[in-house]
Amino acid sequence: MDGFKFKKSLGQNFLIDNNIIDKIMSNIVVDEDTLVIEIGAGSGNLTCNLASICKKLICFEIDGRLESTLKKRLACYSNVNLIMQDFLKADISTIIENCNLSKLVVVSNLPYYITTAIINKFIENNIFPDKFLLMMQLEVGNRITANVGTKNYNSLTVCLNYYYNINKLFVVKRTCFKPIPNVDSVVISMNKKIRKLSKDEEAIFLKLVRDSFRQKRKTLKNNLDSYDLNLMAIILNKLGKDLSVRAENLTIDDFVEISKFLFNH
Repeated sequence: MDGFKFKKSLGQNFLIDNNIIDKIMSNIVVDEDTLVIEIGAGSGNLTCNLASICKKLICFEIDGRLESTLKKRLACYSNVNLIMQDFLKADISTIIENCNLSKLVVVSNLPYYITTAIINKFIENNIFPDKFLLMMQLEVGNRITANVGTKNYNSLTVCLNYYYNINKLFVVKRTCFKPIPNVDSVVISMNKKIRKLSKDEEAIFLKLVRDSFRQKRKTLKNNLDSYDLNLMAIILNKLGKDLSVRAENLTIDDFVEISKFLFNH
C-alpha cells in the first residue's frame, strides 16, 4: 500500500498491527452454517484471516481504488464475495438470503462517523446477526456499554442492549492504524439475546426509547408530553418511579415493562 492516499472523507484508518488482528480472530467462532460479513475490507489485512476460517465471506469496500489490491490478495479464496459498494446502500436482505446459511457473524473496523448508521441498517431491516464483532471509536464503545444512570447511557445503549449481550473486549491504541487517528478504539462483541417483546411491542419500545431521550436532561413528563401521561404515571408507579425521572435512570427492563403496558392499554 505504499503511496496510497488515504481519504479522510471515508474514515480510512487501516489496521496494521498483526497482534490486534490475532486478538480479533481469537474471538470469532464459525462453523459450516455461518456466513461472515466484513464491512470495510480496506487493504484486506483482516479479510484474508476471515477468509481462511469461514464457509462464506462477503466483504464490502466502498473505495474503488482498493479493488485490484483486494482481488489479488483474495484470489486464492473461492469462498469470498467482494462487493465494491457502500454498505449503507446495499440490499443486504437479499444478499444474506441468497447465501442460504443459518448463522450470521458481522465483523468490522467501523469508520467512526457511520458506526451507528451501520448497526441501525441491520435493525431497521429486521436482520439480527448472531454476533457482531466491531472495532469502533472508544467514546462510542463507552456509550454502547454504559451503565444506567451514567452520562454515557443513552437511547443507543438501551436499544442495542435490548437485542444483544454486549462486552467491551479490549482497547486498541491509535498507533495500531495507518494513518494514525486522533482517538483510540475499542473492540466490542455483541451476542444476540432472546427478545422479550413481540414485534408490535418492539415498535412501541423503540419509539418510547427515542422519545424518552429526546432531550437528555429533561424529565419523562417533558419528553413524553405527546403520550397519555396518566397511563405513564400508573406504570412508572408500579416500577417505583414517577414522571419526574429522567430516561437515563430507567433500566432496559423498565422500558420493556412500560412498552408492554402501553401495548395493552
